[in-house]
Amino acid sequence: MSIFEPNEGTLVVVPSLSLPQAELRRITGALCYEERLLFLLLTLRRPGVEVVYLSSTPVDTAIVDYYLSFLDDPDEARSRLHMISLDDPHTGPLALSLLHRPDALARIRAVLGPATDAWMVPFVVSEHEERLAGLLGLPVYGPATSLAHLGSKSGGRMIGEEAGVPMARGFADLRSLTEVEHAAHALHPVPRLMVKLNNSYSGLGNAVVTMNGQPLTASPTSFSAADETWTTFAEKIAERGAVIEEFIEDRPLYFPSALARITPGGAYDVVATHEQVLGGPNADVYKGCVFPARPEYRAEVGECTRRIARVLASRGVVGLFGVDFFAVKTDAGYRALLCEINLRIGGTTHPFGAALLTTEAAYDPGTGTLVHDGRSKYYVATDNCAAGSLLGRTPAEVVKMVNEGGLGFDRETRTGNVLHLLGALPEYGKLGFTSIGDSAEEAAALHRRTLWALCQSA
Repeated sequence: MSIFEPNEGTLVVVPSLSLPQAELRRITGALCYEERLLFLLLTLRRPGVEVVYLSSTPVDTAIVDYYLSFLDDPDEARSRLHMISLDDPHTGPLALSLLHRPDALARIRAVLGPATDAWMVPFVVSEHEERLAGLLGLPVYGPATSLAHLGSKSGGRMIGEEAGVPMARGFADLRSLTEVEHAAHALHPVPRLMVKLNNSYSGLGNAVVTMNGQPLTASPTSFSAADETWTTFAEKIAERGAVIEEFIEDRPLYFPSALARITPGGAYDVVATHEQVLGGPNADVYKGCVFPARPEYRAEVGECTRRIARVLASRGVVGLFGVDFFAVKTDAGYRALLCEINLRIGGTTHPFGAALLTTEAAYDPGTGTLVHDGRSKYYVATDNCAAGSLLGRTPAEVVKMVNEGGLGFDRETRTGNVLHLLGALPEYGKLGFTSIGDSAEEAAALHRRTLWALCQSA
C-alpha cells in the first residue's frame, strides 16, 4: 500500500500531534500543523479512493477548495471527502480527544459503514492512535507502539549499528545526568558534544556542550530550545533517556535526509532524498527542505537508508519513516553518517507528497529524482514563511494573491507552488509552501520570488 498513490479504499487521516507537548508548545501555530497531511486530499484523483480527514478545529473551506482545485473534477472528488472536526481548540493530541468523543466516533463509523478496505493514516503512532484504531476496527499505516523505541535516538543508534551504517562516536540509553556525564568523559578528548533526548523532534531536544574540563552543567551549553536549562533538561533525560555523541565539526557539513516506506507485507523502498534546511541557535531545528539531496552523496544516503529499512522491516515496522544524516567530505569523496531515525511522518513528507501528486511524477531510484514524461522535477519547501504583513490575512486572500502573481501551480507545465499550513495565516501570519520547477535552479528562483512576494504583501 502507498498512501501517496492508493488505487482504492478509504484513508482515515488522523493528523494528531501525539508528541512531547513541551516541545510542541514552542512551535508557533502548532495546532495548525494538523493541516500538514491535507496533501492526501489529492489522492481523491483516483475514483476508488475516499478520504476521512479528522481535525481538532474545522479546516477553512477555502483551504479544502484549494486542494480540490488541483483535481480534474473537484465537485465529484468532494463527494468522496469527509471532513470531521471536534470543533475543540484543545492543547492535547487530537487522538486522545477523539477517545473521549463517542459522538465523533459514531460519525466516523457511519461514514465507513461496512467498508473492509479502510486504513488509518496517523501522523505518528502512540497508544492513543492504537486505541482509536482498535475502537474503529482499522489497521494502522505506521509502526506499532511496541516498536516505537526503534525510532528513538537510542534505538536509531542500535538500528544503525545492526545495519552497518556509519555514525558519530557516542553512547545510547543514558537515563540520568550522571550517566551522561560519565559518557562525556569516555568520549574525551573532543571539543564539543551533543546531547539529544530520546524522544523529541525538530531538533528541540538537543544541547551542544563545549568541553572545558568542567562538569557538563558548568560547561558552555547551547540548548536548541530557548527556555531550556540543565535543570529542566536533566528532568527530561530521566524521563525519556538520551544519547551523547561527538559533535561533528567538519566543514563543509551537509544535512541530507531520506524518506522511506515499508509495506504491511514487509517490502521496503526509498522514495526520496532531501537536503534539510536547518536553523536555530545550533543549526539543528528543521525549517524546510530541498529535493533531491546533492548528487555527491545522494546514492550513499539512499543505500544507507535501504539497509536501515531492511533491518526495520525485519523487526515488523510498517509505514513511512525518515532518516537524517550528516554528510562530510573526505579524501575519497563524501561520507554519510547516521544522525537519527524518525518512525513517523516528518517535515519532508508533505512536500514530497504534494510534489508527487500534483506533477503525477514517479520517483526514479536511478537518478534520485521525480520524473514525468522524461523530465525531472525539483522543489524547495519551507514550513516557516512568516511576516507581519501576512497577519490577519485569510487563506483565500493569500491563495488569490499567489495565483494572480503568477506564482501558483501550472497544471500544464506541472510547475509552481503548492501551499500548506494556510490555517496559521490569520492568527500567526505564517504558512508553508513547496516550489516545484523543472530544474533545481528554477525551483530555487521560484521559491525566492514567492518568499519576497508573500513577505512584502500589504
